[in-house]
Amino acid sequence: MPTVATIGVYGFTAALFLERLRDADVGLLLDVRQRRGVRGREYAWANSTRLQRLLADAGIEYRHHKELAPTTELRQLQYREDDRQGVGKRSRRGLAPEYHDRYVAEILDSADLDAVMAELPAEQASALMCVERDPEACHRSLIAERLSADYGVEVTRLLPD
Repeated sequence: MPTVATIGVYGFTAALFLERLRDADVGLLLDVRQRRGVRGREYAWANSTRLQRLLADAGIEYRHHKELAPTTELRQLQYREDDRQGVGKRSRRGLAPEYHDRYVAEILDSADLDAVMAELPAEQASALMCVERDPEACHRSLIAERLSADYGVEVTRLLPD
């Protein structure tokens, strides 16, 4: 059965990001961001073109799965909850219950996860990537949970420390 790791951008340097992917034997990275850019000079390496070049140089395939990304409306819902709780996007530790429920109903329930599973390499791990450091603070954890529950995929977490 395939292994799927989750990985964010925050807290990583490009070198550490690649090191974690290599250590986990990741052969395919699935980018599940809607907008494939990250603010801040320290994360310029994670912007789409640079990231794809970095991964290609490391022998890791890249695929963008925009259909798994939350809509702008859903992201705004989470930002409002972050503001209400007084937490920043980079320090969020969990998802708002309404965001969770709506992401599952509006995105995940209609996603073609059979097609996603069909593209996962059998001999290597794959990774779901977004920006948040902690998977519990990101929709990628919901995708990983669904893949585990419905397909028996083993899920691991790749963190910067």
